[in-house]
Amino acid sequence: MKQDHENLLLIFTRNPELGKCKTRLAASVGDKTALAIYIFLLEHTVSVTRSLNLAKVVYYSKVIQEDDLWDPGVYQKKIQEGEDLGERMANAFKAGFKAGYKKIAIIGSDLYDLSPEDLEVAFKMLQANDFVLGPASDGGYYFLGMTHFIADIFKNKDWGTSRVLEDTLADLKNKNVYLLETKNDVDVLEDIANVPVFQPFLKNIL
Repeated sequence: MKQDHENLLLIFTRNPELGKCKTRLAASVGDKTALAIYIFLLEHTVSVTRSLNLAKVVYYSKVIQEDDLWDPGVYQKKIQEGEDLGERMANAFKAGFKAGYKKIAIIGSDLYDLSPEDLEVAFKMLQANDFVLGPASDGGYYFLGMTHFIADIFKNKDWGTSRVLEDTLADLKNKNVYLLETKNDVDVLEDIANVPVFQPFLKNIL
């Protein structure tokens, strides 16, 4: 499939290491189960993004893994750079715009409630809007897309708190912004306790 060279999807991931990912979930289910759930979510993110007709870059938290879920024929691979999440995201967006992409968006890798159609709609909304955000039910966001870079949205944020979306929208109050439907990312046990697909992971816990 010929890739669209104007659109770029940034995918932020953590290297899947025991005791190093999904730590808030691990507090309830243990490190091994949390790792298994995170690998399941990574596999889902691959299935959702693989066939999209746009450029894709996976940004690893620590080290680039060559022989893993992310096919190097489909995904570029880079390492996140920066002191906090905001700086790391900002650097990824700046690199994308410097490379010539016109519409750039970022997602994480912990959202089961996401489909290829969701992402296609989100990028379509960037044709008529400068910024597109997908609100997460915990007060953050699962999708951030833009047609030009604004540094303020990556600064002075308490990442991981319920104010991130609100504070980001305040930075964009005079901009052309479109909000997608709210979705639930996976951070704590309550996010998945009643979701059928996760029950095999939780059968000895709940």
